[in-house]
Amino acid sequence: MNDSFTIGNQELTSRLFVGTGKFSNHTTMKEAILSSNSDVVTVALRRVDLSGEFQYMVNDIPEHVTYMPNTSGARTADEAVRIARLGRAAGLGDWVKIEVISDQKYLLPDNEETIRATERLVEEGFIVFPYMSPDLMTAKRLEKAGAAAVMPLGAPIGTNRGLEMKSMIQVIINESNVPIVVDAGIGQPSHAAEAMEMGADAVLVNTAIATAQNPVEMAKAFDLAVRAGRIAYLNSHLAPSEEASASSPLTGFLS
Repeated sequence: MNDSFTIGNQELTSRLFVGTGKFSNHTTMKEAILSSNSDVVTVALRRVDLSGEFQYMVNDIPEHVTYMPNTSGARTADEAVRIARLGRAAGLGDWVKIEVISDQKYLLPDNEETIRATERLVEEGFIVFPYMSPDLMTAKRLEKAGAAAVMPLGAPIGTNRGLEMKSMIQVIINESNVPIVVDAGIGQPSHAAEAMEMGADAVLVNTAIATAQNPVEMAKAFDLAVRAGRIAYLNSHLAPSEEASASSPLTGFLS
């Protein structure tokens, strides 16, 4: 199925975005990215030596992918803006995933600071992907600020608990005019399929792939799950019913 879509300034063929953190080595990271068929990878910038380890990692990322540097580690809008500028200066392009997290226990995004960072970076010509706690009014303000997409969390980052915020994410999907990329908390391919069945435009997965027993095979599983969920959404599934309905006639042949 050809289901390419445009997000930001790129036409993508995969609705699975993947991260580059937590892999045991760069070779496994590269193989997993290729196995995922992803067109987009996130790269954390804050505590990276651009002349050392970071450069080696970039060399091991497949050439066809689009970089989405993220502002992981930023606690304020000012810090996020500085980190985004660093990514651009390092030659990673204009895409940026905004992460502003001042809560160090649950790692929940600061929505107000995220909005401020988005407004400033859009003005500077960045293609901005803000990561946020699911809230419709915040999503609307990010959309108004010029975000290329909105990235609500499914559950706290790294927890693998799935779509605990499903009802709020569904509201955002229903009411938004920009793509919705579900990010954080997705721990199983079934979680990714569920997000796609809801109508999400894409999902971002890192921990569940990078820390799997076999990251390359898990990346493949997520690719298939995202495709399956998207096909299910496009072809519509029946709404839940309170009453049973037999798939075959129950009368006639027994009489």
